[in-house]
Amino acid sequence: MTSTKATPAPPAHPAAPQIPKTPTGIEGLDAITDGGLPTGRATLVCGGPGCGKTLLAMEFLARGALQFNEPGVFLSFEETARELTLNIASLGVDLNDLTRRKLLVLDHVRTDRHNPEASGDFSLDGLFIRLGHAIEAIGARRVVLDSVESVFDGLPNRLLLRAELRRLFGWLKDKGVTSVITGDGSDRALTRHGLEEYVSDCVIELAQHTVGQASSRRMRVIKYRGSTHGSGIYPFVIDPGGIVVLPITSKGLAHAVCDDRVSSGIADLDTMLGGPATTAAPACW
Repeated sequence: MTSTKATPAPPAHPAAPQIPKTPTGIEGLDAITDGGLPTGRATLVCGGPGCGKTLLAMEFLARGALQFNEPGVFLSFEETARELTLNIASLGVDLNDLTRRKLLVLDHVRTDRHNPEASGDFSLDGLFIRLGHAIEAIGARRVVLDSVESVFDGLPNRLLLRAELRRLFGWLKDKGVTSVITGDGSDRALTRHGLEEYVSDCVIELAQHTVGQASSRRMRVIKYRGSTHGSGIYPFVIDPGGIVVLPITSKGLAHAVCDDRVSSGIADLDTMLGGPATTAAPACW
């Protein structure tokens, strides 16, 4: 009689390690990114006008300062500091207070083609000096550039543009700051200058969809290098408290299941559904 030996079960695979994450403080967004944005790297937030890019970026900084004590720098190439302060005040965030407490530096850079130091006409060295000073002044851990594409508008040399973009993102990574870069979408690509080719660690797209007279906002994580993430298209709204992302995963489904039954009033139907009623009014409702 030939003896047989049981085949041993294969060893369980350990959970794949995740890259370090920086929580945004936006609950639904942190749910679909499995913890937040990649720490010490740049994330591209792209989309058309009015889709919420600047608000998401500012909320990333404000929540970082208020909830996680991580100071931030917001460098705007479009709206002035006064305009940003007034716009965000409608959501209950006082940027002036964050600035006084050295939790935020708010700076506006004019993209003047005749001022290479401010606009990065052919070199971003002036921008690096300005941004580096702001980071060191408050020990910033988070940085936003909104919208960096404005710096390169009208620059005809595509090779120079690509080289400067690579240098910018490399410089931010060397600083160890977690960055959000906003970019304007186009009909043929995620951004006008192809930023998604360079900010490849994490890319988030925001969009507005209108069907008839109904409009909705949607978000998707297009790529996230070194991390799992939700792959769906998620609705989100902008309410008085900021951005609210509504993925199913954010609900958690952790509540207890109620197994009390209420009679339908039809005895045979009650039997088909598992028996007579156990209570007139379930306590778990």
